[in-house]
Amino acid sequence: MNNDTYQAINTFQQSLDRHYENFIDMLPRIILGLAVIIVGVLISKVITNIYENKIKRKATDPLMAKFLSRLIQLIFVVIVSMLALEVAGLSQIAGGILAAAGGVAIVAGFAFQDIGKNFLAGIILAFNRPFNVDDFIKVGEHFGKVKAMNFRYTQVKTVDGRDIYIPNSDVLTKPVENYTRDGFYRMDFFVHIGYENNIEQAKGIIQKILNDHPDIIEDSEHRNFVMEDELTNNAVKLKVLFWIDTKDYKVKANEVRGGIIRQVKETLIKNGVNMNV
Repeated sequence: MNNDTYQAINTFQQSLDRHYENFIDMLPRIILGLAVIIVGVLISKVITNIYENKIKRKATDPLMAKFLSRLIQLIFVVIVSMLALEVAGLSQIAGGILAAAGGVAIVAGFAFQDIGKNFLAGIILAFNRPFNVDDFIKVGEHFGKVKAMNFRYTQVKTVDGRDIYIPNSDVLTKPVENYTRDGFYRMDFFVHIGYENNIEQAKGIIQKILNDHPDIIEDSEHRNFVMEDELTNNAVKLKVLFWIDTKDYKVKANEVRGGIIRQVKETLIKNGVNMNV
């Protein structure tokens, strides 16, 4: 072995020894830093759970409480991670991470535009949203009950049991139909009677059914009525319109509608109104 080779090996060995000694010296601080991260994450979970439960008891918007608690937890974890690097004596690494994060954020912003767009939309929706949990909404072709909202998606459960995850950006930019915002929804159906029947008599019979039904709402802003809609070749087409409570929309609402249709049919026939047209 020549002298140059021996010196290279010796230099490499000394470098390894020096790095090993530095690592041993820093090991307690690294362990302390890891402990800070573990304890910080646990504390963040406890704090956010307490916050979420406390807000849920007082707030009327559980979706916002849950969303904000997750956001607070994320911020807390980032702060704890930076603190752990500082405790471990890796402040230069922490600074480098923050500097690199800025550049990565710019690149990621172009590479993951949809993710960033949905995240920002989620933050906006947390404070300004046209629906609440358990509201029935329709976004595009998707209809169902709002179950949850996270950083990227709004979860909606359809009436046939499917879970639809709608991107927050769609919820923010597309028209949202809220079927339960004010608690009222108007339903309708059609009745065909023969030309020989008295129209006013038939309308009176149907109107009385609407007025007497316990599940139909009637006030100054929500009127229930029957009107002539069309004349067909062999019948007069009546349109029946009525208001119901939408807290259990699509289940209770359709049960009420079906019951009224059955009652109208049976009562009209009982009073001699010809419906065989």
